[in-house]
Amino acid sequence: MIAAAPRCLHRAHAAPVPKASSQFLVTATVSRTLAERIEDLLPQTQCTKCGYPACRPYAEAIAAGEANYNQCPPGGAEGIARLAALLGKPVIPLDTTHGDERARPLAVIDEDVCIGCTLCMQACPVDAIAGAAKQMHTVIAELCTGCDLCVPPCPVDCIAMVPVTGERTGWDAWSQQEADAARARHDRRIVRLERERAAAVARANARQASRTAQAEPEAREKPEAPAAAHDDPEAKKRAIIQAALERARKKKEEMTSLGAGPKNTAHVSAAVQAQIDAAEERRRRLGLTDAENASQPGNGDKSA
Repeated sequence: MIAAAPRCLHRAHAAPVPKASSQFLVTATVSRTLAERIEDLLPQTQCTKCGYPACRPYAEAIAAGEANYNQCPPGGAEGIARLAALLGKPVIPLDTTHGDERARPLAVIDEDVCIGCTLCMQACPVDAIAGAAKQMHTVIAELCTGCDLCVPPCPVDCIAMVPVTGERTGWDAWSQQEADAARARHDRRIVRLERERAAAVARANARQASRTAQAEPEAREKPEAPAAAHDDPEAKKRAIIQAALERARKKKEEMTSLGAGPKNTAHVSAAVQAQIDAAEERRRRLGLTDAENASQPGNGDKSA
């Protein structure tokens, strides 16, 4: 009788279970900067009350140690406590020079007074105002963050900030979901504005290129005009003197043709001769002397 093989032998010949190769293991690590973690704790109203143009720049300033973490009125006391816990610092009072913690307001436009200037739309950081140029505007209540930024630019003072959360202030009057949605709208707006600016620059460059292309053939066809005399004071002076000399030369030729010559050119007084000498010196400096005029009596040649 043949004894049964031990079970351990069967296990010894069992196919080994392949192990996952380490080269296929990927560890996903998401590293967030301190500024990003701070930004996550801000209410995203983009109100600029902290002294910075938006929540992200304020978060970066806190991370860099350039701003204190108690400058956000919409976040209020709870917002300060959140930031203090993240930064490992004590909870401090709100810096009221940047505003007071308050119930969240809603912008309301008096549509009978609105003139459709679009200035409030341009100021709204989260695109919560709908309207068009010269048309009545209205605020989309669900999107308004109560930032107050639409009020100052209104030329007819038709926007009022109305509290809508009763006694609830700070984060009690605002939720994380609303903050996340406001940040998304703000980021989309920044991208849209940048795209519109780039398109405007491209259109301006295209117009300039078109004008340049049209001007080049005309410039090739037209001879280059000499520089205007009035653009160069010295050239203007020389032109005036040259014109006067030309008139004097023509006058002398006319007198010579009639048998008459210039008078009182000899035996002039010392004062008159000094004036003649000064005039000749100026003509020499300007390069206007010529052999014909230099040979005439009274030209300052003392050897005559």
